[in-house]
Amino acid sequence: MIFKDHIFNIKSNAEFDALAIDVFKFQFKNNKVYRSFCDLLNRHPSDVKQVSDIPFLPIQFFKSHEVLSSSQPIEKTFTSSGTTGSVTSKHLISDLKLYEDSYLKAFKHFYGNIEDYVILALLPSYLERDGSSLIYMINDLIHKSNQPKSGFYLNNREELAETLKTLEANQQKTLLIGVSFALLDLVEDHQLNLKHTTIMETGGMKGRRKEIIRQELHQILQTGFGVNRIHSEYGMTELLSQAYSKGNGVFECPPWMKILTRDTEDALTIQQPNKTGGINVIDLANINSCAFIATQDLGKVDANGQFEIIGRFDNSDIRGCNLMAL
Repeated sequence: MIFKDHIFNIKSNAEFDALAIDVFKFQFKNNKVYRSFCDLLNRHPSDVKQVSDIPFLPIQFFKSHEVLSSSQPIEKTFTSSGTTGSVTSKHLISDLKLYEDSYLKAFKHFYGNIEDYVILALLPSYLERDGSSLIYMINDLIHKSNQPKSGFYLNNREELAETLKTLEANQQKTLLIGVSFALLDLVEDHQLNLKHTTIMETGGMKGRRKEIIRQELHQILQTGFGVNRIHSEYGMTELLSQAYSKGNGVFECPPWMKILTRDTEDALTIQQPNKTGGINVIDLANINSCAFIATQDLGKVDANGQFEIIGRFDNSDIRGCNLMAL
């Protein structure tokens, strides 16, 4: 595919915008669900002169439709977590190499060589189900790190604490990635003082604990792990790329991903920077599904493209986007 050579080689905003418009035209032509959505909005390639003209598909479509721009065989289906009986999102992947390239290049972009790190994963709620794109990524990062101490931890927090202490004593660069509730469980049992470990939370109490605001969560984790800042990962089943925060809840995208915000009263209006609105994601790695997604998150983007997540829409349907029966 012509786009694969360009997606991960973007050098400027102008290159990103030009490629985004090309991807829009490709998906308008090849994605039946997205084409139907654009037709309902009466928004066609001749109407799209700039990125803000591109329609963003409501994320709920991944629950009700097969969102595909490719006729290639499906190699993998990633599914979202959900409560019993709820409908989960399905992201049909026809090219796993694209996903692997995306997270490996993003890791290198933000953190350097994977071989320099021991990767420790505390992701019990994800390990307990099938189809998690996060587990797929972390499993591959563990493998690519080529470090014997890298691995997953389920409920064996005692062993994890001892491993962290050993790695610290050896001054080994380490990444501990975990869900919020499991990281809190760990620091309740063990006070650590880590100078060579990056702590990254992926969000989510998953019904295991009372939800707390990010600042409070990070303060507890900073104290418990003895670190100055808590990193975060922003990703989802429907995306093949992730944004990362190195502290204070401010996220940065890799060069092939961009965040915009939409007006909460008018879903088709893209806002200027520094206004709170609905998070729209452009993920050019999503070439085979849909690269333009309107999420249910609320956030704010600054003039440099860095963003914060403020919360979620209260109502399950995003206002102004229920144009097709889901």
